[in-house]
Amino acid sequence: MQLPAEGAIVAGIDGSGSARTAAMWAAGEADRRGLPLRLVHVYTVPAVNTPGVSVPREAVRAGFESRGLEWLAEARKDVLDRYPELVVETAAREWSAVPALVQESLSATMVVLGSRGLGGFTGMLVGSTAVALAHHGHCPIVVARGNRPDGVVPQAGPVVVGTDGSPSSTAALAFAFDEAERRKTALVVVRTWSEMFDHGTIRPHFLDVDPAGIEAAERTEAETQIAPWREKYPDVAVELVVRKGRPVRTLLEFGAKASLLVVGSRGRGGFQGMLLGSTSQALVAHSECPVAVIRPAAPAE
Repeated sequence: MQLPAEGAIVAGIDGSGSARTAAMWAAGEADRRGLPLRLVHVYTVPAVNTPGVSVPREAVRAGFESRGLEWLAEARKDVLDRYPELVVETAAREWSAVPALVQESLSATMVVLGSRGLGGFTGMLVGSTAVALAHHGHCPIVVARGNRPDGVVPQAGPVVVGTDGSPSSTAALAFAFDEAERRKTALVVVRTWSEMFDHGTIRPHFLDVDPAGIEAAERTEAETQIAPWREKYPDVAVELVVRKGRPVRTLLEFGAKASLLVVGSRGRGGFQGMLLGSTSQALVAHSECPVAVIRPAAPAE
């Protein structure tokens, strides 16, 4: 197997239209960043146990590999037709999708996947595979999706990021500010609150809660969290939205006019469990723009 280029943008390819969309989105990101693009197909050779039929495993493996190489060649041609100067490498790997992509993420700048598939990446971000990547991946994971039947993802619009003060949302802010600057677009920072505490219990005497006071405190905390990034990226226009409500509904509302929606892999408040259940599935299933899931950097030993 050819070793991946350090810092490449990796896109999962399985022959589906969604994967081709992911490849093209990843190519645009690689072009903006001046990085190589790595197209990866992962296949698993099934056991052949049909009575009366004897097919050598090597022949089956060769068939799966050949099909994967064809899909990779098609995706590479599509990418180079639009980005002829881009460095594009391909790899067909016999393994399981999750461990293969986790390994790819060790040296990748990001891993990009389609929102649905037909091969090794089927249901990639809906269920246990999503949880595994969120827990074990070593770089941002992006699901390239859009709001049109042809699968084209939006190119215009602000970057939208969800934040709740957690380390994971701070990592999401760093990624979102950088993306907004690269795309030369505005950034919308979204923070939600409710009558629930961070640990999930209802505030005592919640009927007497002062909404204006809570919202003011949430806004102050959010401003404090984003202040270092405002200073680092002075040219990025920032809109801070603090709102009572559910995080998914609010993010989807702002994501409807965005070019990218960014969330942390886990949070402490309104975004708690963002990638560990129905919340993540709702974002992936219903977002009208690509979704980037960001993990905080591991602490140095």
